[in-house]
Amino acid sequence: MIQDELHLIAGPLGTMVGLYETAVDRLMSWEIDGKNVRPKVIASTATVRQAGDQVHRLFLRRVQVFPPPGLDVEDNFFAREREPNPEEPGLLYLGVCAPGRRLKAVLIRVYVAYLAAAQVLYVKYDTHADPWMTLVGYLNAMQELAGMRRLCEDDIRTRLGKTDRRGLATRRLGPESIQELTSRLAGTEIPAKLDAMERVFSQAEEARRRKRDKSAKPRPIDVLLATNMISVGVDVRRLGLMVVAGQPKTTAEYIQATSRVGRATPGIVCTVYNWARPRDLSHYERFEHYHASFYRFVEALSVTPFAPRARDRGLSALLVSLIRDAELKMNPNGAAQELDRSSELVAAAVAAIATRASEVQTDAQLAKLVEDELDTRLDGWLARAQQALKTGARLGYQDARDSDTVGLLQRPTPAGWDMFTALNSLRDVEPTVGLLQEGALFPGAEDSGADAD
Repeated sequence: MIQDELHLIAGPLGTMVGLYETAVDRLMSWEIDGKNVRPKVIASTATVRQAGDQVHRLFLRRVQVFPPPGLDVEDNFFAREREPNPEEPGLLYLGVCAPGRRLKAVLIRVYVAYLAAAQVLYVKYDTHADPWMTLVGYLNAMQELAGMRRLCEDDIRTRLGKTDRRGLATRRLGPESIQELTSRLAGTEIPAKLDAMERVFSQAEEARRRKRDKSAKPRPIDVLLATNMISVGVDVRRLGLMVVAGQPKTTAEYIQATSRVGRATPGIVCTVYNWARPRDLSHYERFEHYHASFYRFVEALSVTPFAPRARDRGLSALLVSLIRDAELKMNPNGAAQELDRSSELVAAAVAAIATRASEVQTDAQLAKLVEDELDTRLDGWLARAQQALKTGARLGYQDARDSDTVGLLQRPTPAGWDMFTALNSLRDVEPTVGLLQEGALFPGAEDSGADAD
């Protein structure tokens, strides 16, 4: 088993992965000469702390780092320390904090300054300035991103038409030159967006587009607004400029996101801090020390696969998967009707889950609690099978097209959570609830429109 980006398998995602890993691990194991042989897990990550505890809860295994750290601190196989030079450019971090100013007002000026300055270089050096022509705007929330996009399409676009008055160059942002990379994109749109990010700024291509030459390539992206979606799997080497709006929630996220720029060329990361947030202000005051050693500030990850709410959400699906996939006769959809409570198959599934729970949580009492919950689910399974027979139907693992099959597993709906509700995706969460407060936004405040934080 090869697991990439191990640091992402944490929190709610890691909790559910660790729970379902019980079935994956058992179904991938086999016996040789009476010895249980489990699959080897190879995981890679760049930002992780307390990996031993995380791996134990996810995969129930011990961690061994390969290759082990070397003798030279400047060369540990994974990374080598080098002084930045023309052949091996570095990544420059800048911090901006403007006390008394709204964050959005500061962001507008920072975006305009970088976009206009890059245009000066582009006019003079053509494609050599390409790495800094696409500005990657990193934001911590979808709401912030939506507001920033509106500012790019309005205020920033207007201001870029007047930057020549300040010794920079004017720049025009086209209707398609402001894009976003977020979870709002459909899966089919992401490859096209990544291809668009690879387009290089070229004055020759611009001339062809002005002549409406059909062979001209589409216009590259001027501003790419992104959330933490960009921090994983985006390997566009031409990117060299990022503006971060506020300190991200975790140091690991900050490292992963900012490392998307400056991979092949000198990179610039400008973090704009919100002076009204104590955490942002603290990072700004310790900016140099923090960035000189921010790997030591990577947070420990939390994974709790057999927590009470995790069992509520995933224990039924885990039980069904172990029973259905362990023997061929239980695999067809209609085999859910044939559950034999006293069979070795059922006993082995219950024992596997209970044993895993006690070993992962190092709590012997948890095994008995999990067994009781599994017994309740088996009782419910048999009761539904009997009820299906009484109505002349048959119990299946899921609803079938014919009207004679009643599904055991149910899809998540806002109506409620059943004992046998099973997640189709870890995006299946409870619907959000909007809270409205009568009167003003908060005491003494006025709605200031687009510039309100």
